[in-house]
Amino acid sequence: MKVLIVCAGNAPGGEDFIPEVHQAFIVEQAEAVKKSYPVEYDFFFIKGRGLRGYVKNFLKLKSLLAKTKYDLVHAHYGLSGVMANFQRKVPVVTTYHGSDINRPWLRKLSYLSIFFSSFNIFVSEEQVSKLLCKGHYGIVPCGVNLDMFFPVEKEKARKQLGFGTDEVLVLFSSSFANPVKNYPLAAAAVKKIERARLIELKGYSRAEVNLLLNAADVALLTSFSEGSPQFVKEAMACNCPVVSTPVGDVREIIAGTEGCFLCTFDAEDVARKIRQALVFGKRTHGREKISRFDNREIAKKIYDIYCRVIEKTKK
Repeated sequence: MKVLIVCAGNAPGGEDFIPEVHQAFIVEQAEAVKKSYPVEYDFFFIKGRGLRGYVKNFLKLKSLLAKTKYDLVHAHYGLSGVMANFQRKVPVVTTYHGSDINRPWLRKLSYLSIFFSSFNIFVSEEQVSKLLCKGHYGIVPCGVNLDMFFPVEKEKARKQLGFGTDEVLVLFSSSFANPVKNYPLAAAAVKKIERARLIELKGYSRAEVNLLLNAADVALLTSFSEGSPQFVKEAMACNCPVVSTPVGDVREIIAGTEGCFLCTFDAEDVARKIRQALVFGKRTHGREKISRFDNREIAKKIYDIYCRVIEKTKK
């Protein structure tokens, strides 16, 4: 089975685009599928931003599909799904990750992809609840590579990263510049915590992110909206306490995990929940709770969807 993945190929702030960094969860999902099933992947990265960028890339995509035989196109995000469906030669499966459904104008465009795609994958029930039509769909959150994200002794992780043992480290979920991630709320809350330092998650390798999650006292997500945030699942895999706004499927992910807390969008409440996590004072049992998000489990679901779509296309 030969599958072409279509997704954005841009990096923030003029950085060089590195698929394993800037589209890590997509690359890792493909690797997990390849490892267990007879699937060969190619990638088509859409260069350029906004609608203009997608339109410019369509002719290149069309040319590639004319020259190379693919059984399936797997698009990630609604705009990629729209572009992938401009051709009708190869069936399209589209995964929607959050912003494409949470932002009203992107949701309207995503409806085109939902209508034309052979199958639609949503990463949470919350996404589905916002839609008037869903087409043929399933709910499959992105998985976590449990071989890449695993517990490390906090002192050891801090030493490797150069952090002091007496610092209160709060790891932010993304770049401070990403408006959806709501850095101002995180900054206002952390200012209220004595000796606390807010760490920006930007420019690190995946191995370094694993160390950061093990070095941190708290993993903090203050986003306005999410689909099924990888940051929270990766924190759980490292047994790192989590404080998060109630976005996407976070409530479901952390349910019943001591040391993990939901907060409101009020800085006082965020600070209060961070303090509760600090009082908790140890690592969580989050890794035990997220076995259902293991990349190997998710890979099976993705492969089953591919097989169903291809079989249906042959009829």
